Amino acid sequence: MSKRIVALLSIVERDKGKKLIKVLENINIRMNFQCVGFGTAPTEMMDIFGLGTNDKDIIISLAAENTVKDLMSNFGAAFESHTKFGGLMMILNTSAASRVLTELLTHNTNNGNEKGNGAMKNEHHNNLIIISINEGYAENVMQVARKAGATGGTIIKGRLADTELVEELENTQIDEEREILLILAPFKTSAQIMEDVNREFGINSKANGIITSISTEKAYKI
Repeated sequence: MSKRIVALLSIVERDKGKKLIKVLENINIRMNFQCVGFGTAPTEMMDIFGLGTNDKDIIISLAAENTVKDLMSNFGAAFESHTKFGGLMMILNTSAASRVLTELLTHNTNNGNEKGNGAMKNEHHNNLIIISINEGYAENVMQVARKAGATGGTIIKGRLADTELVEELENTQIDEEREILLILAPFKTSAQIMEDVNREFGINSKANGIITSISTEKAYKI
């Protein structure tokens, strides 16, 4: 039985997060965290993809790989009877999880009756780019990212829990209030987006940008 834990990141229209969580709980994805974000895609792009309003609910879910494989195999059945959520669901790589969390999430999942073979593969060839910047810079960062190939992103308001580590860098004074920009981008454009954003809004700029990316195994419109 697989002991691997998989993370799901879902970005949906505001007020649809609770409904999505109920759907996920019904298919045994029961560890879900919800927060609020704001979309950056221009109106015409949102209309093309049917992504609705700019206000977003963001759901971060953790589940056993077997459970997520079952979801992927029956994706239409799981979501077909539900109203469109107006967003995306991304399945992300996880490199490690605590033993207690792993046992909790894999307990009572299917044992050996897996659909599909081996580990899930990245069929959509996307990265989730995560950019943390000082408050007030997200829209400017998004403009640069769009020029490099990004089509849109989602902003989460946050706060840096501990600034001491970053402040050890010479001539760097990072703000506690932060904006976290999430951008789903193809592999072929991810590097250019990160390079251009880092050049103008990196750690030594006034935005104090911290940039990373995570490989997404799959991405679905929901």
